[in-house]
Amino acid sequence: MNGRAEIHHQHRDVTGGWLRPSVFGAMDGLVSNFALIAGVAGGTANTKVISLAGVAGLAAGAFSMAGGEYVSVASQRELAQAEIAVEADELDRNPEAELEELAQVFIGRGVEPALAAEVARQISRDPEQALEIHAQNELGVEPGDLPSPKVAAVSSFLAFSVGAALPLLPYLFGVVSLWVSAVVSCVALFTAGVIVSTVTARSWWYSGIRQLVVGAVAAALTFALGNAIGASGL
Repeated sequence: MNGRAEIHHQHRDVTGGWLRPSVFGAMDGLVSNFALIAGVAGGTANTKVISLAGVAGLAAGAFSMAGGEYVSVASQRELAQAEIAVEADELDRNPEAELEELAQVFIGRGVEPALAAEVARQISRDPEQALEIHAQNELGVEPGDLPSPKVAAVSSFLAFSVGAALPLLPYLFGVVSLWVSAVVSCVALFTAGVIVSTVTARSWWYSGIRQLVVGAVAAALTFALGNAIGASGL
């Protein structure tokens, strides 16, 4: 034996700062701009107006998503860093209490008290490792693996832009019927749901149909609202 445990499986990255904003951004861009275009198309047949609304929706949504993700993730990161600093200060000022606290964590997980105390003692010999273990157990974060606000913002911006562009493209190429945009959007919604299923435990058909239904209902309701407003002459 070489003293190293053999790894028999691998896990996907579930802590990075790109997956959630990318998935949410693409879905939001597709659903919101499809619904916006459908709503405007319900109230007017002027393709220039519809196209302008779609472009405005893409730009406004992408910048809004990016800004919101940056501030949200930055605030979350700063909060985590502040709490990690508190834990680091406690390790400096009360090492014995923190050592006992760590031992109690292992005891709570079924380790025998004597062994738990020894493991805690060995871990605590390395201040950085001790801080990492305490942060994981008490805060649920890893000090060296906090999400990046820039990564979240850029991922969100690009993903939203791609999603929002799909229902808009037919109009930019001269198509005058909402049905073409609707078909493109529905195919994209189902495909997006299938893609999401590759990083979740859901089946591809369930994820695809769920996303299709959510987007289609949003667009149908907005179209009905736009049609009602257009018919009223407001």
